[in-house]
Amino acid sequence: MSFLKVSGTKLVDEQGNEVILRGAGLGGWMNMENFITGFPGCEYQIREALAETIGAEKSEFFFDKFLEYFFEDADAAFFKSLGLNCIRLPFNYRHFEDDMNPRVLKESGFKHLDRVIDICARHGIYTILDLHTAPGGQNTDWHADHGGHIANFWNHKDFQDRTIWLWGHLAAHYASNPWVAGYNPLNEPTCPPPHTHRLIAFYRSIHTTIRSNDARHTIFFDGNTFASDFTAFEEANVHVEWDNTAYSIHDYSPFGFPVSEGKGNEVYRGSEEQKRRMRRGYERKREWMDRRGLCVWNGEWGPVYAREAFEGGDVEEVNRVRYRVLQDQLEIYNKDRLSWSIWLYKDIGFQGMVHLPPSTPYTTLFSSFLLKKHTLAIDAWGSSWSSSPLLRGIYDPLIQHIKDHVPEEYRNLYPHPVWKLEDRVGRLSRNVLVSEFLVREWAEHFRGMDEGRLDEIAKSFKFEFCVKREELNEILRRNAKLVG
Repeated sequence: MSFLKVSGTKLVDEQGNEVILRGAGLGGWMNMENFITGFPGCEYQIREALAETIGAEKSEFFFDKFLEYFFEDADAAFFKSLGLNCIRLPFNYRHFEDDMNPRVLKESGFKHLDRVIDICARHGIYTILDLHTAPGGQNTDWHADHGGHIANFWNHKDFQDRTIWLWGHLAAHYASNPWVAGYNPLNEPTCPPPHTHRLIAFYRSIHTTIRSNDARHTIFFDGNTFASDFTAFEEANVHVEWDNTAYSIHDYSPFGFPVSEGKGNEVYRGSEEQKRRMRRGYERKREWMDRRGLCVWNGEWGPVYAREAFEGGDVEEVNRVRYRVLQDQLEIYNKDRLSWSIWLYKDIGFQGMVHLPPSTPYTTLFSSFLLKKHTLAIDAWGSSWSSSPLLRGIYDPLIQHIKDHVPEEYRNLYPHPVWKLEDRVGRLSRNVLVSEFLVREWAEHFRGMDEGRLDEIAKSFKFEFCVKREELNEILRRNAKLVG
């Protein structure tokens, strides 16, 4: 087995042969996300609520079994059968360190991470380690697991220093493992101007720390503003300092999502103009790297899919359009021989390559609650609140209230333009405020359960009980063979 490394614009093995990584992210696993597994708010909130409801011991039992069943040998075998060769492994720093006991390594954090890396290795699948959640929250969204909208990681140096400390331990632990393709030290940072120099300073420290513990593995640095902006890199000219380093974009196309706050209402038809705009959006993200001949990895991308129980309408037609978006994006990537990791592998039915059907104990238990979540639009990802007269009647007046009293030149707060005014109102009002009132209701579903019942609920996530999204998987299988 060969370590991978960067050679110019390519990833290569130790013999210099080009390796194109094609795979998916194991989102919702060691970094849980609300739309993936159906809880409200953030992971730390549901963990605290469940421990309060059924006790810490039973709560830990449930989450441990969930982590075990979410990815096993059968998952890796299926993944490999599609011709895919790499899984990005998002994880939460809380598995390795407690906020109330900082800089004390929790060895238990390696239990499931090592297990899945070893399973993937047995099937000839590389893994990329992705710190998806850092102390204080490195971005403004729910998946940074801080419960708010301020990325305080960039405001308190100690949060950054703790993350550097953690990567020292991680790099030392995995330094000799060639099946780890590399390290993705920080998912989707949103370091606000005029302080973007803090991002570069942090990356410099991370690079130094990793290299002092591990001289061989590739480092994949996300761009700023959700892996879309490399302006700070260009200003600092940092690429000349870093060896064996690639740069990660996240290339979600708006065409792959439902109508959303301030995003318009254009249906994808695959016209030449739409393809041109899709291609230009992708090229704009990687422009800095291309001008310098640097290696690019697309760490996240992919449409979401309509579900009959929630979206209604002509679900099949909506999803045919989304699959066309998927295929047209892959055509762009194939021409560039781009390595990519689609988001995501497994969930409860919104985006995963495989997903839970409505009949499992977990989805049966939460069927009414999931519908309530959808009706209230408390998940940010793929939400289409603007099509609901009930929600428009609540939030349109609030948005208009801000517009009436805030001059236009002051409305665009960072991370604009990714977040427009409507997005920010939605994040704070629905996805933060309303969602936290539903956290204890989610946990209450588990009250009175013994370990046998908790195990049964967690076991719903086993591969054998999941449904394969055949159209998506066939497109991935077909395209995995196109570029050798």
